[in-house]
Amino acid sequence: MLIAGRYRLGEPLGRGGMGEVWRGQDEVLDRQVAVKLLLTDEGDESAAQRFRMEAQTAARLNHPHVVAVYDFGEWDGRFYLVMELVQGPSLAGELSVRRTLSPERVAGLAAQAASGLAAAHRQGVVHRDVKPGNLMVDASAGTLKIGDFGIARFVDETSAGLTRAGQIVGTSTYLAPERALGRTAGPESDVYALGCVLYHLLMGGPPFWDDNPTTLLYMHVDSPPEPPRNHRPEIPQAFEAYLLRMLAKAPEDRPTAQEVADFFAGPAWRDRPRTFAPATPPVPAMPPSAPPAAATVPAPAMGVPGMPSVPPAMRRETTTTYALPSARRPVAAPRRPGVLLGAVAGVVVFVVAALIGAALF
Repeated sequence: MLIAGRYRLGEPLGRGGMGEVWRGQDEVLDRQVAVKLLLTDEGDESAAQRFRMEAQTAARLNHPHVVAVYDFGEWDGRFYLVMELVQGPSLAGELSVRRTLSPERVAGLAAQAASGLAAAHRQGVVHRDVKPGNLMVDASAGTLKIGDFGIARFVDETSAGLTRAGQIVGTSTYLAPERALGRTAGPESDVYALGCVLYHLLMGGPPFWDDNPTTLLYMHVDSPPEPPRNHRPEIPQAFEAYLLRMLAKAPEDRPTAQEVADFFAGPAWRDRPRTFAPATPPVPAMPPSAPPAAATVPAPAMGVPGMPSVPPAMRRETTTTYALPSARRPVAAPRRPGVLLGAVAGVVVFVVAALIGAALF
């Protein structure tokens, strides 16, 4: 099939909610391309608007880690979008084969993906659907490319205007807490989604999962992610700390995409974070005749050898309530007379024995 008298379609590469992607050949420039055709649905006007917005959004971006857009038009009553052909699998395909990736591999992918997102954010574009299936890796060069800007929005827009009230557009597995609450997506939302993807690449599963989509959204809002080093201690501490910062619940607590790119492109993620012990006042030495009493504070269950550990899912989902400390100091219980007399008698016996010993000496 020849599209617009120029692009000859080959085998299909994939199909999504809005369109189908084909391998194509640009017979004018003699190069391979990817051609995305909008699925025919004359009653869905919003799909056509999104398709057009994807072309306009991606055309604003010119970055080595963003899939390039070459052409856009209408042919035989259908919109088409001509893009750069990435000769390689998506990260979703790689996960299906390898399940988990090494920290070195994930850090390299993180630097590239964050660099592409930073370029989009500088142009005022928020992707809103960062997930493994939209991150493709060129098999020959190993370069990561961000694709599918179909539901992207511009930061300066008050509303995307393409969804009905009460709808959340995106993939719930990688949805930022503010988006789960129905708030507007910002660049910080892309950083959170990328953090979920990196967690998935390291652990073989996303930080939160539930078969019920509503429950999954609440987990993004309320549940802390389990630290990856609990199961993969070979992950550097600095890597884990930065990844958990990307997954912060509050958008303002997350780094920017450019900061993420700089961190993972350098050696900082390999180093252990410095820890500084707080200054503590010196503890007065006790006299030799009065050895310190053994501590009676019970050890936490997670640190006691032989105790069963709490399942990771329960540690993520359980909310613990702590009682606030009282401002009043506890009143000491009055001493019993018998105990006081015994203490006085003991002192007297000790003094007499000391005097007799001195006289004999």
